[in-house]
Amino acid sequence: MCVLYTQGVETKQWREFGRTEVIDNTLNPDFVRKYILDYFFEEKQNLRFDLYDVDSKSPDLSKHDFLGQVFCTLGEIVGSPASRLEKPLGGIPGKKCGTIILSAEELSNCRDSATMQFCANKLDKKDFFGKSDPFMVFYRSNEDGTFTICHKTEVVKNTLNPVWQPFTIPVRALCNGDYDRTIKVEVYDWDRDGSHDFIGDFTTSYRELARGQSQFNVYEVINTKKKMKKKKYVNSGTVTLLSFSVESEFTFLDYIKGGTQINFTVAIDFTASNGNPSQSTSLHYMNPYQLNAYAMALKAVGEIIQDYDSDKMFPALGFGAKLPPDGRVSHEFPLNGNLENPYCNGIEGILEAYHESLKTVQLYGPTNFAPVVNHVARYAAAVQDGSQYFVLLIITDGVISDMAQTKEAIVNAAKLPMSIIIVGVGQAEFDAMVELDGDDIRVSSRGKLAERDIVQFVPFRDYMDRTGNHVLSMARLAKDVLAEIPDQFISYMKSRGVKPNPAPPPYTPPGHTHHHTQI
Repeated sequence: MCVLYTQGVETKQWREFGRTEVIDNTLNPDFVRKYILDYFFEEKQNLRFDLYDVDSKSPDLSKHDFLGQVFCTLGEIVGSPASRLEKPLGGIPGKKCGTIILSAEELSNCRDSATMQFCANKLDKKDFFGKSDPFMVFYRSNEDGTFTICHKTEVVKNTLNPVWQPFTIPVRALCNGDYDRTIKVEVYDWDRDGSHDFIGDFTTSYRELARGQSQFNVYEVINTKKKMKKKKYVNSGTVTLLSFSVESEFTFLDYIKGGTQINFTVAIDFTASNGNPSQSTSLHYMNPYQLNAYAMALKAVGEIIQDYDSDKMFPALGFGAKLPPDGRVSHEFPLNGNLENPYCNGIEGILEAYHESLKTVQLYGPTNFAPVVNHVARYAAAVQDGSQYFVLLIITDGVISDMAQTKEAIVNAAKLPMSIIIVGVGQAEFDAMVELDGDDIRVSSRGKLAERDIVQFVPFRDYMDRTGNHVLSMARLAKDVLAEIPDQFISYMKSRGVKPNPAPPPYTPPGHTHHHTQI
């Protein structure tokens, strides 16, 4: 039998998540029982699998023989080719414990999107002068009987017989995957001052809507207050479903499973405003006992992304320093000193190169971002077929000197398979970074708007907890900077019409043939 444990983010304690069935009398079990876990790209989800030889009916694990264990992250399984990870079991000193094969599959009901179009007839006239200006609001019902808004149509001006534009909505958002759950729709007459007049409402369900255009999908719009007052009240108009279709959206995991690699590049700010690295007040201070802010941010983000990169070789760059031997200023130099090959082996390799470079370069300035953005963009421009996606992590202390060039670089990069994460360390004002982030106002350059929002900025100081317990805050930092990546990734793939490669066929143990599909 195999027992799965998950680890709490804060307590780091292992909790039993579940057990497979027991398979009798075999050294090559192929377990049927699946574990269903919530997957978060932006979190490091640690897992532990323990194997036992079950000898009795007792639920107490100490009564059974321990056969070995393995540790990994959910990202490691998902990020492996075809989302299938094979690892040797360990945990019994000096003994080979066999291997375990872990494979992950995304549950399918999360990925459908429905496209539908509605019109209405003979809605109540609410405006004293013209007709009504109707719009509809859709709500899904929750387990506890409350309603959550999930879609608003546009307003159609001055008509009692509106035809609204078709709209597309994830089925999750509409009914949380439960096809019989109530969907409530309210119809309003729009007013400029925001005091929209209620015309009436009706309820339906995904299952009903999925029948498409039919007599079942003509709804009476009822205004309960009016109905109670007026004896002869019939309805406040009708709403008709004109069309309904559903299609499967590809998810981030479909692409990862199909082999898309995420390339991680890091760029570190070596400008003089960081302070002299040999002094403890410097942001680059080499404290023998703990990582500085640069190293911490790098490790937090890098440890999660590395699960999605098969060769674990990462280019690491520096900017804003004078380089030996001649002291020329560079805004794009390899941390390992090797121009031909700026790649470092794993996150540890990057940290090592960073520490070494601090000993040889002279902190200088100004703070130019455009060169490193364009550096990664050159690589991204060379592979736009969906097989690779690039994430650039820039860690900086500050005020940016080449804002116009950086904006232009970002607008160009938004057309490419790349995302940019900026972590601001130190106490500077980061107004410019917030502007580059583009959450509120999309970045533009020379009148051109960025095609996608590809920049995520976070100030490191928001994650330093008072107690100095950095472990938790680094997990939060990684979570916040990486949360937008899957959507940015999908928006690129969609805009280019890139479909994921089919994953290789599921693993079949030797001597078995599966005639049923495993879900």
